[in-house]
Amino acid sequence: MFAEKLGSTFDVFQTKSPSLIGVDIASTSIKLVELSESGKGTYRLERYAIEPLAKDVVQDGNIANLDQVSDALKRGWKRLGSRHRHVALALPAAMVITKKIIVPSGQKEEELELTVEAEANQYIPFALDEVNLDFQTLGPAPNNPDEVEVLIAASRKEKVEDRVAIAEAAGLRPRVMDVESYATQEAFRMIAPSLPANGRDQNIALVDIGAHVTHFYVIRNHQFLFSRDQAFGGNQLTMDIQRAFNLSPEEAESAKRNQGLPENYDNDVLQPFMETLALEITRALQFFFTSTQYNQVDHVVLAGGGALLPGLDELVAKRAGVATVIANPFVNMQTSDRIRPRQLAQDAPMLLIACGLALRSFD
Repeated sequence: MFAEKLGSTFDVFQTKSPSLIGVDIASTSIKLVELSESGKGTYRLERYAIEPLAKDVVQDGNIANLDQVSDALKRGWKRLGSRHRHVALALPAAMVITKKIIVPSGQKEEELELTVEAEANQYIPFALDEVNLDFQTLGPAPNNPDEVEVLIAASRKEKVEDRVAIAEAAGLRPRVMDVESYATQEAFRMIAPSLPANGRDQNIALVDIGAHVTHFYVIRNHQFLFSRDQAFGGNQLTMDIQRAFNLSPEEAESAKRNQGLPENYDNDVLQPFMETLALEITRALQFFFTSTQYNQVDHVVLAGGGALLPGLDELVAKRAGVATVIANPFVNMQTSDRIRPRQLAQDAPMLLIACGLALRSFD
């Protein structure tokens, strides 16, 4: 799977692998997505699956119990019903060190590898034999045509190896190790055409509301301008339900999913939580404005499990004063007959990373 150059690399920047299933190992579930190409630059959703994970087997992106996660991945793959076994996986951005460097242009590949290795020594706080390392030439340097800009990505070996071991124990063949933020960025390319003017020359805030962390990105012309993580997510709502109705964590989570809560739930628990979430999003917007040259965003796109809270998009639009929509990376894709449209509409906001990984199958 991994190239042998620079000691041990991981293929963050590999862009072509046949029939990859995108596998997103999140804190509460594993998501799998398989796409096919229906034409040049157009895709078809063949199948997807979401397999729940037991509580705390994945914590802050770290795999606490490899066997349980591997078993869940095996169940998810069987539920997917695919004949393909090659998979693309991703690491949380917090586990990956990235750095752009400027190097002389015209170097042969072997020379560039040595240059990258020397530069990486300056920026990576670990011995190089302890990390997986990859790089990609981005293009000419902004101010000097005789230089090129190169992006380096590195992660501790054990973080990569844990995910590889999980996939292999599930009978799958890992081909690509990506970064979750890059996979999200790739999936956003599928969403942009549904925005006014295809989102071109606009600042788009993409808010991925996970169980424990909300990832906040601002994207302009498919490039990140800003990113920020907020330690607030859907698990906070589960804890609020526990306290309000004296339930166990498992009972609270089940009641939240199945809408089995008392009549006062909406007013006493759900609405205050959504107000707090909307406040967190407006705060992140303010951080963006004060940290960059920009003073506005044109759209907010809500993703993740929290995106489907009823009325959250309207509340965020009202509090932030910005048009807000729910993310669906499949909105412009064909879908196979086995996909149920209503269920997909519910699940799509949670599938951005898995979709972005599955897109690694194509140029």
